[in-house]
This record gives sequence, structure tokens and C-alpha cells, in this order.
Amino acid sequence: MGSTPPEAESLARAAARARLDHLWQRGRDFLGCRVAILGGAMSWLSERHLVTAISNAGGFGMIACGAMTPALLDTEIAETAKQTRQPFGVNLITMHPVLEALIDVCLRHRVSHVALAGGLPPASAIARLKHGGAKVIAFAPALAIARRLVRNGVDALVIEGMEAGGHIGPVSTAVLAQEILPEITDVPVFVAGGIGRGDAIAMFLEAGASGVQMGTRFVCATECVAHPNFKKAFIRGAARDAVPSVQLDERFPVIPVRALANKGTQRFMETQRSVIDRFNRGELTQQAAQLEIEHFWAGALRRAAIDGDVENGSVMAGQSIGLVNREQPVAEIIAELVGQAVDVLARRGETAVPARAAAG
Repeated sequence: MGSTPPEAESLARAAARARLDHLWQRGRDFLGCRVAILGGAMSWLSERHLVTAISNAGGFGMIACGAMTPALLDTEIAETAKQTRQPFGVNLITMHPVLEALIDVCLRHRVSHVALAGGLPPASAIARLKHGGAKVIAFAPALAIARRLVRNGVDALVIEGMEAGGHIGPVSTAVLAQEILPEITDVPVFVAGGIGRGDAIAMFLEAGASGVQMGTRFVCATECVAHPNFKKAFIRGAARDAVPSVQLDERFPVIPVRALANKGTQRFMETQRSVIDRFNRGELTQQAAQLEIEHFWAGALRRAAIDGDVENGSVMAGQSIGLVNREQPVAEIIAELVGQAVDVLARRGETAVPARAAAG
């Protein structure tokens, strides 16, 4: 059999691109951008440079507020707005002690989209943001919570599987997608966790997603301020290297965090053992022991991501790290992802032609 004529191939790709645009049209309309790819909010990294690059390349950048003060967030939003005329959003942690003041900052800057992460967002926070003109995005780790969030008025959901980097839940992306996408249709739903190629984007869009959220894939973007050592660790890393933190004793819960195993993770295990032994000997109260375990990683992400201490800091990374193999500009990464999605949709279109012909 001969190869596909160039004209036919060009038509197939044009049809596939139209199909892709149709699949994520709802997500594009909601975000107000060309490509329904949300930048995952990564503390210390999702700041003005990376956010601007993602938005300018057609995606949707999200500032990671993390532990920022209102004054710092105010500056970050203002500096980002100077660098892009495209829409971008802000990710706020619901447990932040001055959440209301951070919401004030977002509303004062007329931020178009605000994500409330790190726990079930208060209904009052959702209402304040919506009343102020912002669209509210929330994270749903289960169908029941997704339904509750929709009832509380959120405008869109992100469902993030355990393959993601940083703080994770117990359920995989594929299972969450099967559980939630068929049931939640009132609002756009974005899928996250372990996504590193356009093929996967197309798969989730065809399953009903309005778009995706990606973080790990953008760590090695040229515009990302991550330390060169941090980026090198990502380029060298394989999927199996990104593992969740381990809890040794149910009396002392550890919120699972997916990161690259290093000397720091080994010392964390040793610290847990030591603290538990001291508690068992009566040298520590349960509260003091819990605090000592929780404080082990204080500042660890900054040490790795910004200072470059990838042996002792926390190298938070999703399992899609195995798909990160070089440093690239954000625009190139997004173009590559879109091209891969178009390729897979075009191949499916080509294989469907004989079946349609036979049916005729």
C-alpha cells in the first residue's frame, strides 16, 4: 500500500485540529484562552515569569500564592499584569490564615479566575469571589465532594489524581476521571495528575473533560525560575523516582507528598522513627511529636527549587517527570502538546475512514 498523499494528510490534520478545538471549546471559553491547559500552581515556581509565559503561549497561567502575604501577592499580580495582556489566575490555599485579605487583593486587581485549593473551600469565600466578579475553581478528590462544590456555586472543578506532584490524594487520575466526568456536566472539569503528553490530553477530552492542568511538564520551561540543579533532577528523573512520603505510625499522620526520593526523604524516615521512640519513652507529648514531624519539611521546597539543594530539600514532582527530558520554552512545550493531541486524533480519523466506507 502507498503512503498517504500530502493533501490527504493535510486535510486529516486540519480535521483533527478542528476536532481538538471542539473538544476543549468549553474549557477555552471558560478560561478565555486559545488552549485549555491550566498551569498547575507550584509554590515558588508559578510566579510572574512562568505564569506570563504560559498565558502568552495560549494557555492559562496561575500564580501560586502559597504562603505569600497579601502585600507579596499584590506585587506579584501587578508585575504579572505588566508582562501579559492575556488572562491569568491566582491559586489560594484555603487554610491560609489571612485568606480573606488575599481574596481582597484578588478582587482589587480584578483577577478573572481564582482557584481555592488545599481543602474544602468555605462557602463564604466562594460567594465573595463570585460577587466580586471572579470565576471560582475548586479541587474535587471524590464525586460526592464535586457535587457539593457545584451546589456551593463553584464555576469549574479540577480533579487531580495521585500521580501529581506535591500534596496528593489516594485515587489515580484515571479512576477519578471515570468516577466524575460522566456525572458532573454542569460546570467545566479539568483533569490533572500524571499528564505529560498531548495523547493523554486528547484521551481525557474525549472522556468529557473541558481541559487539563499540568505542572511537572513546565518545571523545565526556560522561563521557569527553578534552580538549574532542580531542573537537572527533573530531566534525569524517571516516573518510578517520584514517590509519596511514607507514614510510619498511624498515631502521627503524614500528609502524602509526591517527590523525588533523596537524602532528605531518608532522613525524614529516620526522624519519624526517632520521634516515635521518644514519644513511646514518654519524652514527648503527642502534640509535640506531631509538630516535630510536620516541621521537618519546613522550607524544604524552597531549598530545592530555588536554592538548588536537591539532596536535602523537597523535590516535588509528578510521575510525568519521566516525560521531561530537556529544557524548552513554554511556547514550544504547548505547541508540542497540541501537536501530539492533533496527531493522535488524526490517526483515529484515518482508521475510521475504511469503516465508514465499508458501511456505505
